[in-house]
Amino acid sequence: MNNFTKVLWICLFITGNMFAQQEKGIFGATNWLNYWTEFKSATKDYGEPNKILTGDITEDTKLNKRDIYLLVGNVFVKDGAVLTIEPGTVIIGDYETKASLTITRGSKIIADGYETDPIVFTSEKISKRPGDWGGVIILGNAPSNKFGNGSVAQYYNNLDPALYASANFGGNNADDNSGILRYVRIEYAGNRLRNIGYTNGLLLAGVGGETIFENVMASYCAGDSFKAWGGSPHLKKLVSYKASGNDYKFNFGAQAIIENSIAIRSPYVSNSEVARSLQVKSYNNIQEVDFSKNNTFVAAKNLTFVTTSDNINSDIEKGLVNEAVYVGENASLDLNKSVISGFNPAVIFQNTIRINQENLDKIKFSEMYFNNCNGNIFIENNTNNEDLENWYGNSAFFNVYSKGDDSETFIDSRNEKKPDFRLRINKIMATNLDPELQRD
Repeated sequence: MNNFTKVLWICLFITGNMFAQQEKGIFGATNWLNYWTEFKSATKDYGEPNKILTGDITEDTKLNKRDIYLLVGNVFVKDGAVLTIEPGTVIIGDYETKASLTITRGSKIIADGYETDPIVFTSEKISKRPGDWGGVIILGNAPSNKFGNGSVAQYYNNLDPALYASANFGGNNADDNSGILRYVRIEYAGNRLRNIGYTNGLLLAGVGGETIFENVMASYCAGDSFKAWGGSPHLKKLVSYKASGNDYKFNFGAQAIIENSIAIRSPYVSNSEVARSLQVKSYNNIQEVDFSKNNTFVAAKNLTFVTTSDNINSDIEKGLVNEAVYVGENASLDLNKSVISGFNPAVIFQNTIRINQENLDKIKFSEMYFNNCNGNIFIENNTNNEDLENWYGNSAFFNVYSKGDDSETFIDSRNEKKPDFRLRINKIMATNLDPELQRD
């Protein structure tokens, strides 16, 4: 276990009548962050590549742990091929070509690592930095709310026009299966593209519900750590660490479930765009979507969003901290049993959302712990949030608001005066636990 995971203990905190009994948090043998995560990857030496992975992969291919692969250029797995990656395999993204790996519609990736032997995608640089390479893209046949099929062609560096069709996504199969990502780390992805912005750690477009995403960590991404356009992904035990962009972003009719996941932000790490822990939108421009199709809906449970800071109030005053959650018009969010700590404010609704019964029924916050935020829930560019405070402050939602210092809200399991890292994950509830691990 590395030093950072030793301080990631999550224990129950009894708050009034909100929780009647103490439950076991994740620590020791039950800590799902043990072994496979890495929070000091800048100093990690993965070795020198001895094989090159480039061009199109059009037949079933297996990557072996005994080799280290250099990913060069825009690599597409296509024509129904399956890319299988052994546990413990390291794939290094080429800096010069801003390499990316894409699983196209109808193809699959089987990246099924082990807790003690994760699969790693990382930078080739000795001094690794966010944006060193392009990231991982998975395209599927599940629906979006776009007219026709969508495309992610804008997210490639120098894409050959002959490959534009390989960048399409979307279809009618909500249960489409693009494979497995389990015990996988994606580090230092998200290169910047002119007039577009940034690529992402993991971009899912039209990915169906039969695809498995469990125990995936995206760290030091210059763009968004995890982004879903359309599709119906079910995401479990994800970790976003010090992203410059958003941690979790859903758009274009995604029908998503995300649970037992963490976003750890730093006030001193951000790109030129406004970045949040969770962004839920149905579109960027209303003209690009078909309203006969589903708008975005995200069901989220047991999430932890935290800004790590020695002085959160000072960092907020300096404008270094944004809101944790942003909800756009015609999007729905059900966020339950989660913690938001150290943001400015906790939640913002797009200013085109009318505050009425219909819209508030689509945006739910229940059994939440809002801690040390500069305000709770607001409409964009509007400081008067009395209606929202009255609504979400109703005792029926069991939401708790606190201004506790991190030392009161979080714990350091090692009881050191100066821990290597100041994060001490919440003790309000057994967040990020699988139900079978929760017991009295």
